[in-house]
Amino acid sequence: MTPTLQGRRAVVTGAGRNVGAAIAGRFAREGARVVVADIDLEAASRVAKDLNDVYPDSAVPVAADVSRAAHVRALVDTAWAELGHIDTLVNCVAITDRPSTVLDLPDDLWRRVLDVSLTSAFLTTKYVAKKMVAEKRGGVVVHIGSTSGQSARKDALAYPTAKAALYALVRSLAVQLGPHRIRVNTVSPDKVGSPVGTDVEPADRERHNLVGRACTPEDIAGAVAFMVGEEASFITGTDLLVDGGALIATGD
Repeated sequence: MTPTLQGRRAVVTGAGRNVGAAIAGRFAREGARVVVADIDLEAASRVAKDLNDVYPDSAVPVAADVSRAAHVRALVDTAWAELGHIDTLVNCVAITDRPSTVLDLPDDLWRRVLDVSLTSAFLTTKYVAKKMVAEKRGGVVVHIGSTSGQSARKDALAYPTAKAALYALVRSLAVQLGPHRIRVNTVSPDKVGSPVGTDVEPADRERHNLVGRACTPEDIAGAVAFMVGEEASFITGTDLLVDGGALIATGD
């Protein structure tokens, strides 16, 4: 593969597993250096080691709870110190309230899901963008959305609410950061890899799409690599839906 992201410097959050790990791997394979950020330092370190074994000096592990401003500020300072500058942010962090409904969802879980799945997008964009603006180099931000934010859910409430709000947030971020040459978009999968909050994908996980196979983390990594690359330089404030046609599939 031609290294289309050669020289790029990226922060990928939630990079200790699943989609985030696949994105970090794709970036390293295409020539970028990556801060592998995750709340679980052991997981982040494992991913970074695997990448550095194949692509030397490509990855730096950092522990961070990106729902907390102090942790995000520290992450951003570390990223700039380790890599010199950052031109790309990808936020893959989310937790779910599944299974729950409005009748039994605990108040504190509602707040925690919104903090992790939505506030993290605000905080990471804010503190990365402040440095991007100061450097006047421009940049690109991608947040991972979900088809759960584009349809109703009978078994979750806070998670689809957070993902739906993410699209409005991204549109406003694109408007506000556009004058600084910073693009902001989402990439939205459907049932990719292991379910949110788990490390193992059930063998009997049901899917309904038009492609006839499961979405893989590598599918999303490829879409994100496109969205942060030069071929997508005229795309901002929108969503790239990577769901195999799930939202329009009969019976889904």
